[in-house]
Amino acid sequence: MFKFAVTLSLLPLLVAGQYNYPPPAPAPAQSSPAAAAAAPSAPASSSTQVNIDVGAGGNFIFKPANVTAANGTLVTFFFPDGAIPHSVTQSSFADPCTPLASGFDSGLQNSKQFTINITNDATPIWFFCKAPTHCGTGMVGSINAPATGNTFDNFQAAAVKIGANEVTIQDSGFASGGVGALATASPAATVSASPSTSSGSSPSGGSGSDATTLVVSSSMGLVALLAGLTLFA
Repeated sequence: MFKFAVTLSLLPLLVAGQYNYPPPAPAPAQSSPAAAAAAPSAPASSSTQVNIDVGAGGNFIFKPANVTAANGTLVTFFFPDGAIPHSVTQSSFADPCTPLASGFDSGLQNSKQFTINITNDATPIWFFCKAPTHCGTGMVGSINAPATGNTFDNFQAAAVKIGANEVTIQDSGFASGGVGALATASPAATVSASPSTSSGSSPSGGSGSDATTLVVSSSMGLVALLAGLTLFA
């Protein structure tokens, strides 16, 4: 009886050795509620792609708020999850919190991404968030702003000077076009950072359920064989 018990205890090792079946992996660590609720930030920028967080960290800011982008560069704005919507609305240096005629506008958004294509890097591009009171607190941004004169700092200071006198703007949604940059598509759902994999596939190309069935069947066969040998020993 003792010999039989010892034999049974070695079955998992026999099966693992025969079929190269790895031992169970430890359970993954559980994410904290705070980590699960955090909105993903914009990915790193490159020479042809600039990414900007809208309302970064729950603050009324664009991050980064002042960037340089050559012709053909795609500038993508990432809107966070949350109850407070934001917009990327083109304006002018002279009127920071007023939409520019024929300018681009994302409309007020949550959990979306919005992309513009730089068409004239010699033209500074000014933009703001048109949610009530946001521009007056300094939620503005620029692309290819001059280093002197009409700088980003002066543009933001002009917006803050408007402050509580900011005019509430009716949201009419997405507006294509733009001056110095072109928006051709309305905001879309943020693309997942982790591409999905086809269901039912395994690294070896076989079905994971088939591999499990094979191991279980082999284990049962070995149990039956060793039990028979023990009884008739």
